[in-house]
Order: sequence, then C-alpha cells, then structure tokens
Amino acid sequence: MPTIKAPKPVLGFAAWSGTGKTTLLTQVIPQLRAHGIRIAMIKHAHHKFDVDKPGKDSYELRKSGASQMLICSSRRSALMTDFEEEREPLLSEQLEQINMDRCDLVLVEGFKHEDFPKIELHRPSVGKPLICTEDDSIIALATDEPDSIKASVDLLPINEPEAITAYIMYWLVQQNEEK
Repeated sequence: MPTIKAPKPVLGFAAWSGTGKTTLLTQVIPQLRAHGIRIAMIKHAHHKFDVDKPGKDSYELRKSGASQMLICSSRRSALMTDFEEEREPLLSEQLEQINMDRCDLVLVEGFKHEDFPKIELHRPSVGKPLICTEDDSIIALATDEPDSIKASVDLLPINEPEAITAYIMYWLVQQNEEK
C-alpha cells in the first residue's frame, strides 16, 4: 500500500537519467488533456536551478532575502521557495503546494525512491538495472525491449505514447472507482 496520500490520483514516472522521462511526458500530457484530464506536474531536479533569470525583478527580490517569491500574471503564477537547510524534497511536501481543485491527476517525474504508484521507464541500452525488482509501488514497466525483461508488472511499449496514455486512462478510472 503506497504511503503517499492525496485527494487526487498521483502517478509517477521513474527511470534513470537518459531514459526519456521528460520526452515521453511531453507526448503523453497532451493526449491526456485531449481526454479532458486536467494535469498537475511535479518534477524533481537533482541540481540547483532557477526559473527566473538574474536581472529580472523576481530573481532580484528572491536573492535579496525573500525565502518565498510568488510571481503572477493574468496567465500564470510561479512560487519559488528557498530552503534554510539543504535536503532532498519529499513528495508529500510538494503535493501540499498543488491546488487539487484545479487538477484531476498529478503526474510526477522523479522521486523514484518514494512509495507511490509509478510507471518505470527502462531502456536496457542505458545500462542501468530495473527499479521494479526493488520497488513494489511500480505498477507498470515501459520498455523498448519487452522480450528481454522478466518483470511481474504490466509491460508497456515505451515508444508508443498512445499505449501509455491508454494505460494511464484505465488506471485513472480504477483509482476514481476506489474512492
């Protein structure tokens, strides 16, 4: 039983770097949207990053000492939060930032070591081990070499975003029926 609890279904995409998580998600998200699914997205980054640029007001205000900087316009808003201590973020903390009234599904890229439903992306050519052999919260495995994989989860074709979208739609119906 996954430990992450949220008022809307949360589904992750877990893989080693270089497997194509972001590429696949940029193909799947528009297909989910075409089905009327409102998506919230959480992405874990393993490095320092800035979404605002030096010289821009939001950057200068944040760098001047504002630990939280919310910038908004008629089209979007972004919240940047600087943490006092450096530590890996927890998915549960990030989910608290999402307005659940504005989404039907939260997709997560990364956080592969946390316990919540995930689709693993695996390309044997990347040379990394399977995650699903150690993680019971993996519900499916998308791969480009299904005949070489011995796994006890559903197998999906990684290069067919339509099939992955169909799987997510099926999974989402199941999640909504359980609530």
